[in-house]
Amino acid sequence: MTPQQREDTEIVAISIDDRERQQMTIDRVREEHGIEIDYVLLTDTDHRVIDRYGLFNPDEPKHRPVPHPAVYVIDNDGMVRWKFVEVNYRVRAENADILAALAEL
Repeated sequence: MTPQQREDTEIVAISIDDRERQQMTIDRVREEHGIEIDYVLLTDTDHRVIDRYGLFNPDEPKHRPVPHPAVYVIDNDGMVRWKFVEVNYRVRAENADILAALAEL
């Protein structure tokens, strides 16, 4: 992402994890990869937002349901301009695809 794209873009991640579990993830990423997460992390433990997008997956993984992986590129008018939704929780959007969608805005 170019500096201008970064300046013009807001990244928000939403998960069903509570703040304590999110902090564990932040700490693990820092320790294992030397990366500081520099975007907003929101918690949706009762999955209200996740349900509105139809992303809650009660079946996978066993004993810890998680939402389907999804990425939305939303313009300044609130219109979804690109999305990636996958039922397999191990499959994620490619950075190059996200950046290409952002470049189209």
